Formats: sequence, C-alpha cells, structure tokens
Amino acid sequence: MFKALVLTESDGAVTSEIKELDETELPDGDVTLATEYSTLNYKDGMIVNGVGRLVRQYPHVPGVDLAGTVETSEHPDFAPGDKVVCTGWRVGEVHWGGYAQKARLKGDWLVKLPAALTTKQAMAIGTAGLTSMLAVMTLEEHDLTPDKAPVLVTGAAGGVGSVAVAILTRLGYQVAASTGRAETHAYLRDLGAAELIDRDELAEAPARPLDTARWAACIDAVGGTTLARVLAQMQPHSSVAAVGNAAGIKLETTVIPFLLRGINLLGIDSVTCPQERRVAAWDRLTRDLPLDLLESMVQDAVLDDVPRLGSEILKGRVRGRVVVDVNG
Repeated sequence: MFKALVLTESDGAVTSEIKELDETELPDGDVTLATEYSTLNYKDGMIVNGVGRLVRQYPHVPGVDLAGTVETSEHPDFAPGDKVVCTGWRVGEVHWGGYAQKARLKGDWLVKLPAALTTKQAMAIGTAGLTSMLAVMTLEEHDLTPDKAPVLVTGAAGGVGSVAVAILTRLGYQVAASTGRAETHAYLRDLGAAELIDRDELAEAPARPLDTARWAACIDAVGGTTLARVLAQMQPHSSVAAVGNAAGIKLETTVIPFLLRGINLLGIDSVTCPQERRVAAWDRLTRDLPLDLLESMVQDAVLDDVPRLGSEILKGRVRGRVVVDVNG
C-alpha cells in the first residue's frame, strides 16, 4: 500500500483526497519507482483544480514531475537502486504522476539523476527549470551572447522565470525581470536581476507595429498581450523564447517585427523534448544553475498542501519553486 493524492470528478467538479492505494492499481509501465519528491507547476494547478480538461479519465493521480529510486525495472537502461527524474511526456495529465509514494512509468520517459544533484534538488528544478534551460540553450543557438543586453524575463517571480533569471545571471547576461508583484523585487535582485520592469508596462497591446527597440532577447512565460508588446520592442535580429501562456493563448500581433527587424519567435516544448536534448539540458543545469540560489527559491510542501498551493499558483501567488515531499 502507498499514499497518493487522488482526483475524482462528479458532475464536472474535480475534488482531491489523500488515499491509500495498492501497487496493483498503478498503470502500465516497465519501471516502478519509489517516489521521493515531486513539485508544483502551473499545469499542476490547472489539473488539481479541473481547469482546461487536461485530465479525461478519473480517478487520477496528478503531478507532472517526480524524482525517486527505481524499485523494479524491465527497461534495459535502468536497474533497481538507480536514482531517476521524470518530467513531461504528459505524466500527471494522461498517465498517473508524482503526487504519490509509488509510480510506474515507461523507462523511455526517465533520465538518470545527474550525480551532482539530489532528488530534492532535481524537483526544485523540475519542468520549470528544465524549460528555462531549454530556452537559454535555444536563444544561444540563435546567436545570443552575454555582450548583448538586456535580456528580458517575463513572469520573472514564477518558477520558470526565477530559474531563468538565475541561469542568465550566472552566464553573465544583464537581466531585466518583469513582475507585477512588488514584494518579490528583493528576491529577484538576489537572483541577479539588474533591472525590474513593472508588469503593467508590458500589459497593454502595442500602439503600433514597432515600438522602441529595447530587448536583446526575451524568455516569455506570459504570452497574450504581453508577448505582442514584447515582440514590438525587440532589437533587430533578436529572439523571443516562448515558454508559457499565463496571460492567455491568443497572440494578436503583425508580421512587421519579423519582416522589418528579423525577429525570431521560438517555441520551447519541454513535454516531448527529445531524450538527447533533455539529458544535455540537465547537464547544463548542474553547471549553470547556482545551487545556493536554487535553495533560496524553494518552498517546502507535503501532499496535503498541494490542493491549496494549486489554487494559489493559478492566482499568481506562488513565488519561485515548490518541492513536494510525498513521504512527508
């Protein structure tokens, strides 16, 4: 038997409860894990609250990220005792996820935990940190170098934004951090932000196709009108890495920034990211994300806290990263 946060649906309403489950109830997979830690992402908040119909089959165990130890394996790359991390692949959405003391997954979805990280640190990074690193790698591949400044990070106090600010600072970039929460300014300064931008400055649609060129690059976790405004403010031949849609999925812009300034809009997908690139990103994280700063981002939680925090993250009230001790 093991403990899990289980979602059920009745008349369109999703509710959650901590339950004891039997290992025979786990879904199919060739690797069974003893889960140690999970985390909380914006998508987890949506799933726990039944937003967006991301889950179609109940009862369901959510949690899109998890890290733990292999108990049994029929996969050639993993053996009992291996420490592993899983992010993406619609785990916690289509397949049972990390808010449980046990998980059964496909070995092809797993990455061996880098030797430099603990399972708790891996979940402090989680999908948010992996996405941030993939965004930085993609911007670098499109000619971003530290001599080009400033680099804008929107939604900077959230999970993706916090890690992005820390990584970019470590790599020598001048970072402008956009947030609507004044109480996070000192936190963002501590992560390395050189400039703070009020969210309202970017919240209105651009008045014309091109605005004053300001940004050498951008990691955008907001989408919607903010992304449209940022595109109009990009420096010539620069790039925006789009990683989220907290402000909405619609993008009302023109082709002018792309045609007259040569702007690149780059989509970052951490869910089905190929294994080779996924492993490379985790390797980069062990080198380019300061672990002392990572610790400063973390809020500890247990399974009982997830429903409350899931509501808070949808309201923009969660700062940095949440690490969920599933055995706590």
